[in-house]
Amino acid sequence: MLRWMAIAAAVTVLATSLVACSDGPSITVYNAQHEALIEDIAPGFTEQTGIEVELRNGDDFELANQLVQEGDASPADVFLTENSPAMSVVDREGLFAPLSAEAVGQVRDGYSPGTGNWMGFAARSTVLVYNTDLVSEDELPQSIMELAEPQWAGRISFSPTGADFQAIVSAVLELEGEAATREWLAGLERNGTVYDGNDVVLESVNAGETDAGIIYHYYWYRDQEEVGEVSDNTQLHFFGDQDPGAFVSVSGAGVLASSDTPDRAERFVQYLSSVEGQQTLADSYALEYPLNPEVDLRAPVKPFAELDPPRIDLAGLNGPAVIDLMTEAGFL
Repeated sequence: MLRWMAIAAAVTVLATSLVACSDGPSITVYNAQHEALIEDIAPGFTEQTGIEVELRNGDDFELANQLVQEGDASPADVFLTENSPAMSVVDREGLFAPLSAEAVGQVRDGYSPGTGNWMGFAARSTVLVYNTDLVSEDELPQSIMELAEPQWAGRISFSPTGADFQAIVSAVLELEGEAATREWLAGLERNGTVYDGNDVVLESVNAGETDAGIIYHYYWYRDQEEVGEVSDNTQLHFFGDQDPGAFVSVSGAGVLASSDTPDRAERFVQYLSSVEGQQTLADSYALEYPLNPEVDLRAPVKPFAELDPPRIDLAGLNGPAVIDLMTEAGFL
């Protein structure tokens, strides 16, 4: 754990972004989700409640590490992540207050951890993006684990440094175990080309620099919705049969036990999973899946109901172990 803390990120002074500024009631949110998305959602909460939202933005593990270091002295009321392993880091330190049944009950079953201390509020599906001139449909792998096999040598790309890929590795670890995950990462290291960012992976596949890449669904759909400049030569392959490659990563929301305004913080988390908050998510640029079953993401994004992800207790996703395995494989 100490080794992971050193690798993940030192405590930093984060730039503060104010969604609104007033002398009225407010909450402080440590936010690792996309800043623009939360800035879309927060004004609706403020209009409904009169509570202002102050965002302090950073990366998943950077902010999780900071919360662990701050402990009970943290000024944060709410923690939001892009992917869930960082939530587990904070939860294991006992820093979350249990969420109300009302907040968790607005989210689909299986997308909050067994601890009940935080919940998912947005999700994204793991996919394989492939160049249609370089990969035929009959070559598409049935499992993400196949990408470590010799037939994919020199053909696969991914971005291992970000929280997105690390969350996918955490699912492989939970489902397949440490030995299989180590072997898979070693195979990817042999077969793959590393890029910095999922958007760069998408660009590389579209340009034919690599045949296929591991990303989340929304990168491709966003580009298609705009002009298709870096996706028109590609298609998405969704894994099925509850394969690790069908993993749906969850953005988490939790209330800090040390919050001076727990009622306000709880109201904000409830709003995130409410129909109103989730509809703002669905209507946004993000194209991430809402987790309230009463709200659907617009076409042409593949419907959530058609995904076949593995069933994982999100509390079991182990960020520190993933960092260790990926460091061992030479990715970090």
